[in-house]
Parts: sequence; structure tokens; C-alpha cells
Amino acid sequence: MALAFPEIDPIIFSIGPLSVRWYGMMYLIGFACAMWLANRQAAKSDGQWTKDHVSDLLFYGMLGVILGGRFGYVLFYQFSYFLENPFYLFRIDQGGMSFHGGVIGVVLAVVWFAKTRQKRLLEVGDFVAPLVPLGLLAGRIGNFINGELWGRTTDVSWGVVFPGAGALARHPSQLYEAFLEGLVLFLILQWFIKKPRPAGSVAGVFLLGYGSFRFFVEYFREPDAHLGLFAGMISMGQILSTPMIFAGIGFLVWAYRTQHKTVLN
Repeated sequence: MALAFPEIDPIIFSIGPLSVRWYGMMYLIGFACAMWLANRQAAKSDGQWTKDHVSDLLFYGMLGVILGGRFGYVLFYQFSYFLENPFYLFRIDQGGMSFHGGVIGVVLAVVWFAKTRQKRLLEVGDFVAPLVPLGLLAGRIGNFINGELWGRTTDVSWGVVFPGAGALARHPSQLYEAFLEGLVLFLILQWFIKKPRPAGSVAGVFLLGYGSFRFFVEYFREPDAHLGLFAGMISMGQILSTPMIFAGIGFLVWAYRTQHKTVLN
């Protein structure tokens, strides 16, 4: 037995030639959640973070997500095609975003913001990390609505037959990611930031949590057809998540060994 893919029109509504799609709407929802959480955190910071700080940080972060996500997708997943068609980099209408590329973009945005606003890099990283999971939750739901990035074939009762993926049921791996990388990671971080902790530890928990959850879910997600599994065992997503896991562990070990305490937000 398998579940039929729900018939959800990827286009919410159209005005003339302009179409508003669920996937784009999920990006907007993700940024709206980030803004709400950021302002909430700033209100508890005793003036260390202002509304201007929040708006500037989110603007740089949004650019980092979009530009980094696109560059990352082309570099990690479509590099050979890019070499043949360099203008493919700018064909965002054809889709293609990489979360790992988005992370690199956000890191660069955080570095720039910290430098221009005279804030400690670890402080900014710890402020940004809890803002990300709800955006991931929204984005993965958008992937599911689009019927893309589906899972591997399965005989579990909740398997879904996705349009364009053949007649066999597949893991709804987008929803697995939405749950683990989105909801569960959000709850972990919200619990963690309520406690006194050393600087850099929040970013470490995020990197370790996301990297571990993504590495695990990749066992249920269909590898990219043109890449497959490297050495027949590991996917590109797992390769890119491994440095995040080690970076997260490194941040946590360094943070707790140096005992750079931060105030309780």
C-alpha cells in the first residue's frame, strides 16, 4: 500500500503573467519567522541588539541564502553542466538551490555584519543559528508540495507515489527533513539558548544538529541521478554534511574548554 501524492497546485494564484508559487511563499514564511524570532531575541538582549541590527542582519542573511544557495547548487550538483553553459548560473527560473551553499553564504554575511557593526563573530553566529530551523521547516514543506527531492523507493505504509518519480512508492524524505532539521532542531535550540552557555556553543549545536539530521535522512532520500552515490555508499548531501558535523563538535569543544560565558538571553 502507498499514499497518493496530494493534488496541490504549486501555483497559489496568478496575476497576469505573474505567478505566486508555494515554494516562493515558503521562502517568505521562513524569512518572516526569522524576523519574528530575531526581534524576540533582540528584545531580551538588554540593548545589545536593536531593530536596526536585526533588519540589517536579515537583509545580509537573505542575500547570503539566495546567492550562496544558487552558487552552491551549481558548484556542488551541476558543475559540469555549468562549464558547458556558464549562463546556467543565472537561470534561477529553472530552480536549483543548495542548503549547504546557503550556509556558506550566510557565514559570509555574518562575517561581514560582525565586521561592519563591531560585534564579535561568535556573538553574531549564536544570534543567527536559532533563526534558521523554521525556515528549513517551511522550505522542506515547499519541496514536498513541488513534488521534488523525493525519497528512495520503499514498502512502508506511508510511502508516497510522487508524480514524475515512477509508479513505486517512495519515502517522503522532504517531510522527514522538515521534522528533524526544522521542528526538532528548532526545539533543541530554543531549549539550549535558555541556559547560560559559552559563546559559540549555539552555533555549534546548530551545525552538529543539522549535519547529523541531514546525514541520517540522506539514507532515505534519492541521490541525484547524475551524481548517484560516491563509492556506492555516500551521497553528495552526506559529503557536504560531514564537515558541518565536525565543525559543530569543534565549536562545542572549544567553547566549553575556554568557558567564554555569555549572558542568559
